[in-house]
Amino acid sequence: MLSNLTFWVLIAVTIGVLVGHYLPATAIKMGVIGTTFVDIIKLFIPPVIFLTIVLGIAGMESLAKVGRIGLKAVVYFEVVTTLALVIGIVVAHVIQPGRIARQGLIPQDSSKYTNHADSGIEWGKFFMSNFTLQVLLVSIITGIILAMYNRPPIILNFLKKASGFVFTGLRWVMYLAPLGAFGGMAFTVGKFGLHTLIPLAKLMLTVYCTMFIFIFGVLGSIMRYAKENIWKFLGYIKEELLIVLGTSSSEAALPSLISKLERMGCSKPVVGLVVPTGYSFNLDGTSIYLSMAIIFLAQLYDVQLSMPEIVSIIGILMITSKGAAGVTGSGFIVLASTLTALHRIPLEGLAFLLGVDKFMSEARAITNLIGNGVATVVIAKSEGEFVKPKDG
Repeated sequence: MLSNLTFWVLIAVTIGVLVGHYLPATAIKMGVIGTTFVDIIKLFIPPVIFLTIVLGIAGMESLAKVGRIGLKAVVYFEVVTTLALVIGIVVAHVIQPGRIARQGLIPQDSSKYTNHADSGIEWGKFFMSNFTLQVLLVSIITGIILAMYNRPPIILNFLKKASGFVFTGLRWVMYLAPLGAFGGMAFTVGKFGLHTLIPLAKLMLTVYCTMFIFIFGVLGSIMRYAKENIWKFLGYIKEELLIVLGTSSSEAALPSLISKLERMGCSKPVVGLVVPTGYSFNLDGTSIYLSMAIIFLAQLYDVQLSMPEIVSIIGILMITSKGAAGVTGSGFIVLASTLTALHRIPLEGLAFLLGVDKFMSEARAITNLIGNGVATVVIAKSEGEFVKPKDG
């Protein structure tokens, strides 16, 4: 057990919570440890994506199959994220977390998150700000070019050796995961305090329960359709889940998730296409949170939304949740844009969510991670690009 990374990450998260609660001033200073770890991991994301996609596409016999996989992924993303939005709205209507007393809800300044609310979706800016999508596009083009020119052995051998070096380096960096988890959790609890959870406990509980329902109900059913078990899959990626829990960033586990999915049996081109694209377009957890947050604010201000308005909310979020991907504070920008378009719920209501948003980001990030993992397995199996290892 002492050599198990999962064990140490879990211990680090626990210590982080304790330090954050009892030594908040010290815990806040620990935040740099968490952000540094995430920044180091982010350095691996571009080369991992590039090498995985290029080697995968170059090694695939049919380029038509590459296009089919990409189209299938986009359709899957849109269907599942729309379902996530609907589930969030339905559960929020049933439990009604917004109908709570306002006592203890201290408004904070949300202007820095809402000053771009009227800007709408600027796709050029969206693409330029999302480095992952840029790398994805360059990788696909490079892979196609190499495939068209008969896969030059010299270039492919070089890329294979580079891939080995990158993943070896990543494996060593992952030993720092407990430090990253400790720093991230200590900072979160130290800065915001566990006491901030009390006024909005019902909202938090509702969000976490909805994520649970979505993961084991919707994603679990999808995995059963693919003849896989969601519980076994979660056990397989438990280290990545704990890293996300500690750092509140699904990106911190992206390179490791890619490696795990390949070892699980998914082919390189499927993993390389689905996972990076999913990190921008398949945000199941974020979709659930956004829809629930809007209904929560409507209930808080006693705003009765009609069915056409609810349908409009789903339609707007289907677009804006993609348009703000990769942008800092994107959750609040999306919420602000949606509220502005509705003209029914006060924009100032976002201030009530600031205190607990950080605590709910873990649920969003974990659900996003699981959702992208499930999508990769399902699409790989549907394309006959899944070969379970003999020891698996």
